[in-house]
Amino acid sequence: MSEKNREGKRTARERLADEREKQKAADKRRRALIVGASVVCVLGLAAVIGVVAANSGKDKSKASGPAVAPSGAQGKDSLAIPVGKDGARSTLTIWEDFRCPACMAFETAYRPTLHELTDSGQMRIEYHLVRLIDGNLGGTGSLRAGNAAACAQDAGKFRDYHDVLYANQPKETDDAFGDNAKLIALAAKVKGLDTAAFRSCVNDGKHDSWVNKSNDAFKAGGFGGTPTVLLNGKNIYQDQTMTPAKLKQLVQQANKG
Repeated sequence: MSEKNREGKRTARERLADEREKQKAADKRRRALIVGASVVCVLGLAAVIGVVAANSGKDKSKASGPAVAPSGAQGKDSLAIPVGKDGARSTLTIWEDFRCPACMAFETAYRPTLHELTDSGQMRIEYHLVRLIDGNLGGTGSLRAGNAAACAQDAGKFRDYHDVLYANQPKETDDAFGDNAKLIALAAKVKGLDTAAFRSCVNDGKHDSWVNKSNDAFKAGGFGGTPTVLLNGKNIYQDQTMTPAKLKQLVQQANKG
């Protein structure tokens, strides 16, 4: 073999090795984003006490009255917003915060599979809305977005509006969702949602106390952060090998039992 041919083969092997290393790095980043990003939504619980105190007087929401659950809410104290058929054999319980970047990463990666499994009747989802980031960084974006999502549930548009909120999530430190006008503007992306009733519900903070009650239930549950994802009661988000395909397989296996 000529020196030129040997050099060509060595270069090809080097390129292949480089591509493999790039793929490994990409896979590692993807796993870190989907599985490990929850760390972003739990850090600072003790360190930001001063920030929370400084912002406590800025929360002008009507969150001190009785908890008004959105239409169709289910479960204990009516704190779960259901998506999918009631008769589905598997249930995915998700605790989420609309300001949480890890929640957005999870929803972005798993959304097609979640839609497929719920639309086909294989699984139902119970969404629980919390305001962890409000407590960590101050502000009211988690609360305001949670209330708006509950208002969308009243209108029968929860899933579509839920997906719109994550598709337009601001940076974690940007409390843009604390502006009702922003949340109402995003409702225009969901057909039939931007109505006088929806606007009134958002601006009046109709479900603020309900969101706070859900947040209290999250704390009482001892969960480590958001998102917390339970399949038939088992925490699957902690499984670092979890993928949308594996979730689908687990649901199908559970439904055969």
